[in-house]
Amino acid sequence: MFSSRSLTSLLLLSLLPMTFAQTFTSCNPLNTTNCPVDPALGTNASFTFNSTSPADPKVWNSTGGALQYTLDKPGAEFLIQGSGDSPTITSAFYFLFGRVSVVLRAASGTGIVSSIVLESDDLDEIDWEFLGGNSTHAETNFFGKGNTTSYNRAIWYPLPNNASPQEDFHNYTVTWTAESLDWYIDDQHVRQVTPNDAVTLNGKNYPQTPMNLKMGIWAGGDPKTNVPGVVQWAGGDVDYSKGPFSMYIKSAEVVDYTTGASQYSYGDETGSWQSIKVEKGTSAVTQRVLNPPKTLTQRVTSLSHAAKVGIAIGAIAAAALFALAITLCCIIQRRKGAKEKWYADKEWEKNRREQEEIRAEAEALGYGKGGWVGGAREVREAPRGSRRFSRI
Repeated sequence: MFSSRSLTSLLLLSLLPMTFAQTFTSCNPLNTTNCPVDPALGTNASFTFNSTSPADPKVWNSTGGALQYTLDKPGAEFLIQGSGDSPTITSAFYFLFGRVSVVLRAASGTGIVSSIVLESDDLDEIDWEFLGGNSTHAETNFFGKGNTTSYNRAIWYPLPNNASPQEDFHNYTVTWTAESLDWYIDDQHVRQVTPNDAVTLNGKNYPQTPMNLKMGIWAGGDPKTNVPGVVQWAGGDVDYSKGPFSMYIKSAEVVDYTTGASQYSYGDETGSWQSIKVEKGTSAVTQRVLNPPKTLTQRVTSLSHAAKVGIAIGAIAAAALFALAITLCCIIQRRKGAKEKWYADKEWEKNRREQEEIRAEAEALGYGKGGWVGGAREVREAPRGSRRFSRI
């Protein structure tokens, strides 16, 4: 079931010499058996992304730009403001067959691509892709062992009830087993692939090795960073003046069908699921997932009633002590001020009395009562032993 849009997309994709921007491997087990082991999730886990529950950096590796969290945003914001921005988070854990559900609102904007990608070290890949210029469909796709010799696996599906991936949040789910690969939009099954389908090359290109989860946004329509085929597939050139462009993720749920696994390793270079070695236990990242550090709000909420009462009483007592300290400080300052004023008044009174005594002595000696003689002030010398002073 292909629409004309699907056929056009496939023709464009056949021109591409590369896969998408967010997919890569640092060590390919098809070439060596010395690649690092993959820490396993080994259980099921749910993740909420918002301002009070951001992505844990010990569980999610962030690249291409920081996620934005604010109270007025509906989830974690993956933001593109200019060329080169491609905020992406990648799980530090892997899973071997499982189920992944992501509640996402795709970004608008020609050339902007919102992505959910499951990828293994040998480049098995399962995709959801949303183009900012396509307001009705979601793309499903998969790759096996990084094989990009053909691009005949992508199929676009309309969202149920004529919904838009950019206007509201929707649940995008993949269930993945050794027998089948299924995609769901808001719990409605839209596609299935099995290892027996011709498109998998008799199972050779069927994804079957431990995957991690990548979620991000990138500018497929940026001609500075992508080849012409990718720009055409993405819908055309990005106009950054119409940005910023935002993708939002509210939550993700991951179930590892290999329950109890602590790590995965490749036993040979075949890339088959039968060659994967599974070690049992609990990985460090799973321990972190199951016992995440609590936020201050969560720590307070988890306290017993008695502890909360104790904290409240302590807070009230601290406030009372603070108020008492302020009051005592004011009283001390007022008393200190009153004492200083008393000393000042005493000094003023002392000076006033001395001035009165000097004035009285001056008058007794005739100063202050003398007249003018011949138009000049009569000056009398003070007797020896008398106090010297200025004329008052």
